[in-house]
Amino acid sequence: MAQVEINKQARLSQHFTLGELCKTSAKTQDGNIPSHVHIENLKRLCGWLEMLRSEWNKRYGEADDPIIINSGYRSEAVNKAVGGVSGSNHLTGCAVDIHVYGIEQLVRYAAILLDISDLNNEDFDELLLERSPRGSYWLHFAVRQSGNRRRIRLIQT
Repeated sequence: MAQVEINKQARLSQHFTLGELCKTSAKTQDGNIPSHVHIENLKRLCGWLEMLRSEWNKRYGEADDPIIINSGYRSEAVNKAVGGVSGSNHLTGCAVDIHVYGIEQLVRYAAILLDISDLNNEDFDELLLERSPRGSYWLHFAVRQSGNRRRIRLIQT
């Protein structure tokens, strides 16, 4: 049986590709392939990421700083392999984990996303400021098509 692959170069938005939003270090038989519905969710999420990137660069960046994605869409197999929670927004392409260079950038990213939400009168589902036991930080951000909860948490994993 032939292995199905995604077009990793396919653009979800100006600065984000399908490959970036589906990358994983977990090796699973399913290949972490999103459905068309998942891809539409990822595109919606990338709209927020584009606004975050633009605003970060206006306020603090070096004119063209990228937003670095740690994790986006996860298949059931990938989510299980990485220890993700059942029912995770990653499973539907509605969540992304964003790399940050320390707590200051984490807080600034979160503040920008809150500003974007308020200015556009649009809610998000989750804004989680996360820290690993090793001391690294990342920002988990999720937005659903509907039913967003505006859930904000500080989490030590």
